[in-house]
Amino acid sequence: MADNQNPSLRQSALGYHEFPKPGKLEVRATKPLANGRDLSLAYSPGVAEACLEIKADPSNASRYTARGNLVAVVSNGTAVLGLGNIGALASKPVMEGKAVLFKKFANIDCFDIELDESDPEKLADIVCALGPTFGAINLEDIKAPDCFIVEKLCRERMNIPVFHDDQHGTAIVVGAAATNALRVAGKRFEDIKIVSTGGGAAGIACLNMLLKLGVKRENVWLCDIHGLIYQGRTEDMTPQKADYAQSSDKRTLDDVIEGADMFLGLSGPGVLTPAMVAKMTKQPIVFALANPTPEIMPDDVRAVAPDAIIATGRSDFPNQVNNVLCFPFIFRGALDVGATEINDDMSLACIAGIAELARATTSAEAAEAYKGEQLTFGADYLIPKPFDPRLVGVVSASVAKAAMDSGVATKPIEDLGAYKHRLNQSVFKSALLMRPVFEAARAASRRIIFAEGEDERVLRTAQAVLEETTETPILIGRPEVIETRCERAGLTIRPDRDFEVVNPESDSRYRDYWQSYHELMQRRGVTPDLAKAIMRTNTTAIGAVAVHRGDADSLICGTFGEYRWHLNYITQILGSDTLSPHGALSLMILEDGPLFITDTQVHEMPTPDSIARIAEGAARHVRRFGLAPKVALCSQSQFGNQSGGSGERLREALSILDSKPRDFAYEGEMNVESALDPDLRHRIFPNSRLEGAANVLVFAHADAASGVRNILKMRANGLEVGPILMGMGNRAHIVAPSITARGLLNMAAIAGTPVAHYG
Repeated sequence: MADNQNPSLRQSALGYHEFPKPGKLEVRATKPLANGRDLSLAYSPGVAEACLEIKADPSNASRYTARGNLVAVVSNGTAVLGLGNIGALASKPVMEGKAVLFKKFANIDCFDIELDESDPEKLADIVCALGPTFGAINLEDIKAPDCFIVEKLCRERMNIPVFHDDQHGTAIVVGAAATNALRVAGKRFEDIKIVSTGGGAAGIACLNMLLKLGVKRENVWLCDIHGLIYQGRTEDMTPQKADYAQSSDKRTLDDVIEGADMFLGLSGPGVLTPAMVAKMTKQPIVFALANPTPEIMPDDVRAVAPDAIIATGRSDFPNQVNNVLCFPFIFRGALDVGATEINDDMSLACIAGIAELARATTSAEAAEAYKGEQLTFGADYLIPKPFDPRLVGVVSASVAKAAMDSGVATKPIEDLGAYKHRLNQSVFKSALLMRPVFEAARAASRRIIFAEGEDERVLRTAQAVLEETTETPILIGRPEVIETRCERAGLTIRPDRDFEVVNPESDSRYRDYWQSYHELMQRRGVTPDLAKAIMRTNTTAIGAVAVHRGDADSLICGTFGEYRWHLNYITQILGSDTLSPHGALSLMILEDGPLFITDTQVHEMPTPDSIARIAEGAARHVRRFGLAPKVALCSQSQFGNQSGGSGERLREALSILDSKPRDFAYEGEMNVESALDPDLRHRIFPNSRLEGAANVLVFAHADAASGVRNILKMRANGLEVGPILMGMGNRAHIVAPSITARGLLNMAAIAGTPVAHYG
C-alpha cells in the first residue's frame, strides 16, 4: 500500500494525519453540558434512571445510549492492507480511517480498537467481552486462517452482527462487479470457468460468494504461491483451500488458465502474464485486485485482449473494487433493524443493490466528484463510485429488507419507502425541506424551459425532472450537442424523444419568436434585425419569449453569466403592471436548521416600499416549505438606536407593514445577533412581537444580504436553495453559476409549483 517512491505523497499523508491535531477522530458530546442541571442529567443522579431502564429491558440500551449506532473496528494488526503483520499499534491509522469512512458514508459512530493479541481464541474472547458496548463488530486486517476462527467464535457467542470486512466486504463488491461484468459479456454464473490466485481470507470469501451467485464448484480452479490446489496436496493447505481442491494432474496457473472466462486475483504483482490472458476465452473478465501493484496491469491485458473487462483495487483505473461500497451500508441497514447477524441473504441483497445502482443513471453528485471520468454502465463502469450518494438509500434499504425477510431483525421497519427517504435525507440536506415543494409540484404539470440546455448540470436535471416529477423539461440548445453530451454523461434521455428542444440555430418558431420580441421592444430601440440577432444568440431572451407566448410555464437561467444581465431580459419580456422583480430569496440549509436571506440580488439599496414587499414575498415562499415565517428586518441599527442609514429605511418599511394586518410575524430593525438569539432580543427589547429565533433575515442592502449568504455557504457548510426570484409570478428564476444539478432540480420543483399553490 505504501508509496515510498513518491516523497510528495508521503509528506502530504503524514501532514494530513498530524495537523491541525493528531489523528482523524475525536469524541463530541451530543447533549448540552453548560450548567449544573445539565450535569445532573448527564451524570449523577439523573443517569441512574437510564441505567435502571436498561437493566429492566436490555433493548433500551439503543434507546438511551449510543450503542444502537456504534460499531467497533477491531484489529490485531496481523494483515494490514499491503503492509503485512505490522502489529496492533501501527495499524491504528488504518482503523481510524475505517471509522471515518463509517461516519462519512453512513453516519455510523465508530471506535477503533487495536488489540495486542495474536492467539485467535483469546482475541475472540476479548471481542466477545466488548459486546455490551457496541451494536456491531467490524473485524479488520486479521491474518488468515486466524480471521476465520475469530469470526466463527464471535458469531456463535454474540447476538449482534460480526462482519470480517476483508473477507465479506471484498466478496460482496467482487460479487457486484462480477454480476455486471457477466451482464456486459453476455454470460451466466453457472456456465463460467473461474481461475483464482490467492488462498487467503479475501480470496476464499470471494469464491464462496461466487458459488452463492451460481458458479459451480467444479468450475473453480484455485492457485496459491505453490500452484494449483489439488486433491492430495499437503503443502501449505488449510481446510478453506481444501474445499476447492481439484482432481487434476495440472499443477500451475499457466496449466489451468486456458479457456477461463474469469480470472480473480487476490495475490501479488506479476502473477498473471499477457500470454496467460491470451489463453482465456473471448472477452475475458480479469479482476486483478492485488494492491498497490495488480497481478497484471490493465494495459498489458488489453494488448492481447482488447475486449477484456478489467477491475483492479486501484483508484487510478476503472472499476476499483473498494470495500467502502459495501461495509458502511450493510452495517447501516443491519443496525437500523436491530439485526442479530449479517447473513447470506443480507450480503446478496447488498450485491444486488450495488450492481443495480451501477446500471442506473449516474447521479449528478457522483459525476461532480469524479469529473472527467466516464460513468456510463459498461465494461469500464461495473460498480458505482464510493461518493455516489444514492448508495446509502439503495443498499441499506435492500439490506434492511433482507434482514427482515430472513428473520434476523429485532426492530422491523414498517415503511421501507419512508426509511429509504430518511436515508436519502441524511445525504441530500435539502430533501426534507424540499419535500412539500416536490409534492405540490407533482400535483401540477408545468413546462420548465432551461436557457442553458447544453450544460451538463441542466442535462442531469432534465433526467431527474423526468424521473422524479410530472414536469416537462424544455431545453434551449443545439440538438446534436445535447445528444452528444447526454451520451458522454451516461444519461438515457435524448432530445426530441424525451424532451423538447428549442434550437437557436434552426427552429420553426424562430419567426414567431423574433416578431414577439420585436413587438415588445420596438419602442425601446430594438430594430427587427436586432430582434432577429437576439433570438439567435440570447438563450435567456429566447426562454423568456417562450414563457411570454405560452410555450412554457417557467424559465430557469443563470448557470453562467451575471445575475442582473439575465434579470434585464426577464424584466423586459415578462414584466408587467402586476409582475415585477421584488427581490431574490435564498434558502440556506444549515446544520441547525433553515435560514432565509433576502434581498441578495435584485435591489442594490431597496426603498422602504421594496423592503416591505420583500418581507411579504419571503413570508409567502417560506410557507411553501411547510414553515411558519418569522421575519427580522436587519441593520446595524437596533430598535431605533441609530438615526439615518439603513435603520431609517427599515423603520419606514416597518411602518408600511404595520399599516394593515399581516399573516406572518415580523420585527425590526435589529442586529442579526438579536434576530437569531431570542434571549438577547428579549433583554434589549422586551416587547418584541417576534417569538423565538427568526428564520428570515431581510437586509436593506444587497451587499449585506449577499455577504451573509456567501459566508454561510463557504464557512458554515450551508446548502443554498435558490435564489428564488420573487414578484414574477413564478414565471422565471435566475440561479447562481455555482449551482449544482441537485440545486437545479430543487429550483425546477419550485418553478413547477403554480402560483395558486403558494400565493
